Amino acid sequence: MASNQQVGGYAFLAGAAIAIIAGLLSAAGQASVLGSAGAWVPLVLVILGLVVGFLNIKDKEVDRFIIASIALLGLAGSAGGLNQIPAIGVYLVSVVQNVAVFVAPAVLLVALTTIKSMASEQVN
Repeated sequence: MASNQQVGGYAFLAGAAIAIIAGLLSAAGQASVLGSAGAWVPLVLVILGLVVGFLNIKDKEVDRFIIASIALLGLAGSAGGLNQIPAIGVYLVSVVQNVAVFVAPAVLLVALTTIKSMASEQVN
């Protein structure tokens, strides 16, 4: 039986691969390759992101994870500027947006867990 760490690792690899592949296909106008499964990509990314946030991020990693996530989500918010890069810009935008969909639930889970932990420390 796989350990939580292994499941979390597989969830991360699957989420990253799906985000990249779906991003590249949709940017290339090949979203039809995914067919009706393409509509499920965001939901799958959110679920995998929650698994990663729950299983992979330990207390000592919270600060680094949240800082890196803020940078990534900021990039995703301004990803339109990446369109200016000839030939690959449209692909970068699509991939970054999919990665943001994957990471955002993990950030939310980790942030809420951290807030809960901080609040319970104040009570004790």
